[in-house]
Amino acid sequence: MNKAKIVGWVLSGLLGLMLIGMSASGKFTEWEGKDEMFQHLGVSSELIQKIGILEVVITVMFLIPRTAFLGAILLTGYLGGAVVIHLRVGDAFVFPILLGIVVWIALGLRQPGVFALAFGGSTKDADPSGPASLT
Repeated sequence: MNKAKIVGWVLSGLLGLMLIGMSASGKFTEWEGKDEMFQHLGVSSELIQKIGILEVVITVMFLIPRTAFLGAILLTGYLGGAVVIHLRVGDAFVFPILLGIVVWIALGLRQPGVFALAFGGSTKDADPSGPASLT
């Protein structure tokens, strides 16, 4: 495994820890101020459970090599929704955008065909272990 792939997997692991370990787990556990925070965002406690499940499923898809490309697309949409919610209530919104950028950098380092696809290069030289649709 080359250095770029190792960095891609480290970034992916950190994203997984952040999205599942910190973000999604906070949607399933009770803590002081939780109801007020989500009420401020306009999200009910029933809906936040569903959002947490969605976040876990999509993040796991991103971490599995065969479904990583679809997972990255879905994470981009998920994080776009987070941006909209924060914009709507006037909160800071840059962090989900940065996470989305890191998602695609991590995937591109793991599967170089993603960078070739994004920047118009040839996917014939891409890593054959990437998704079949990118090679």
